Amino acid sequence: MPNQYITLTAAAALLHLAGAQQAPTPDNVVPFPTWKCTTSGGCVEQQTSIVVDWAYHWIHQINGSTSCTTSSGVSSTLCGTEAECFANCEISPANYTGLGISASGSSVTMSQYTTNAGTVSNASPRTYILNPAGDEYEMFQLLGKEISFDVNVANLPCGENGALYLSEMSATGGRNQYNPAGASYGSGYCDAQCGTGTWFNGSVNTAGLGACCNEMDLWEANSKATALTPHPCSVNSIYGCSGSSCGSSGVCDKNGCGFNPYALGNQSYYGSGLTVDTTQPFTVTTQFVTSDGTTTGTLTEIRRFYTQNGKVIGNAVASSSSGFGGDTSITEPFCTATDGAAGTLGGLTTMGEALGRGMVLIFSIWNDNGQFMNWLDSGNSGPCSSTAGNPATIQANDPGTSVTFGNVKWGDIGSTGGKPVSSSSSSTITKTTTATTPTSTAHTTTTSPSGPTQTHWGQCGGIGYGGPTVCASPYTCQMQNPYYSQCL
Repeated sequence: MPNQYITLTAAAALLHLAGAQQAPTPDNVVPFPTWKCTTSGGCVEQQTSIVVDWAYHWIHQINGSTSCTTSSGVSSTLCGTEAECFANCEISPANYTGLGISASGSSVTMSQYTTNAGTVSNASPRTYILNPAGDEYEMFQLLGKEISFDVNVANLPCGENGALYLSEMSATGGRNQYNPAGASYGSGYCDAQCGTGTWFNGSVNTAGLGACCNEMDLWEANSKATALTPHPCSVNSIYGCSGSSCGSSGVCDKNGCGFNPYALGNQSYYGSGLTVDTTQPFTVTTQFVTSDGTTTGTLTEIRRFYTQNGKVIGNAVASSSSGFGGDTSITEPFCTATDGAAGTLGGLTTMGEALGRGMVLIFSIWNDNGQFMNWLDSGNSGPCSSTAGNPATIQANDPGTSVTFGNVKWGDIGSTGGKPVSSSSSSTITKTTTATTPTSTAHTTTTSPSGPTQTHWGQCGGIGYGGPTVCASPYTCQMQNPYYSQCL
């Protein structure tokens, strides 16, 4: 649930950053190749690039140095309306290194803090993927497809969130006659948190609207905890909310139905030295499986697996104590049970429709002065203390905290790299996944002369399941819910 509006406001006050209109000089976008993949033709490199959110650019009077914004918003004299902003103000290219963004090849490292002349400043950058032409955002259409990326979270302590996610922003960034730069300068941000900022979809936000749109959090994590979360909204694309409607469950699913291994009772799966070892880099793969296996069907399941040191690791298995025993993926029943708002907003169906239309891929790093990121990594959600995520503590103890993302690939299911066909084990399970066909939750199978049987902990039944229904001795098939039975 990325929510950097407070962070952005603080950064703007500190660094004189804001959004603007005229763009006489192209931005210093960062080359960042990605790959589009098919099962028949392999992966083809795309000459995409990274642009930082336009709130990180300096907006000033044309041919002058007077800022068109203040610490509390826009200058009423220079930028009171769209027309005034366009007539009086221009946007300048960003200093990406100074904003904590460093790219090399197909990887980008983003730092929470930067240091200049001994002074530590909160950078907290947020960036977007531009298409090869550099004039619009690359629209990732992932319904019935998968996306993989490498990540290194070793340098992310409690309270940090290195996020990679999708939002249904406008491809142009809200480009119009008063905002000709649009996406090429990182305008038009929105997400399911409906945050209210100085700008709304590329325009001066004189009405104080919250920018709402469908959001799919592929990756929110630090070295201690991780979450995979869809956030559907009640409309197709960016729109505004105001006042109490911004907090209404009828607008966007702000909480989402997240899959957090720790919160689901598997506390030995993700972390330092655990099944997914966060002291080393790894690859994250997410698959969006449809009802009929096509790219136009209904989204029925969101699957996850990892690849680390050449080993494919199936997603964590929820413990029986969590109430979702055996679950390894996000399905409609899982969403409905974990998050009441999901069903009222269309759940996975709504999320799938957004994925089919196309969404913008976003990288960010942030921490949280209000809740210390406790929802992600503390209490029932992770092993961190309730105060470890205090940004003041992070800045004092870990001023060099950062996250690295790289090798972004997307395309047909089974086309982006490691396939979930080898076993991985933790202290409680041994599980093999076969996630290249749109059946049901990933499972382990073995064969014997009498026919296929399922191993301990494997799925053996449930609505839509087509695998083995007989458990290997001495285990028996026990129903956990109508969609999942397990060999126990």
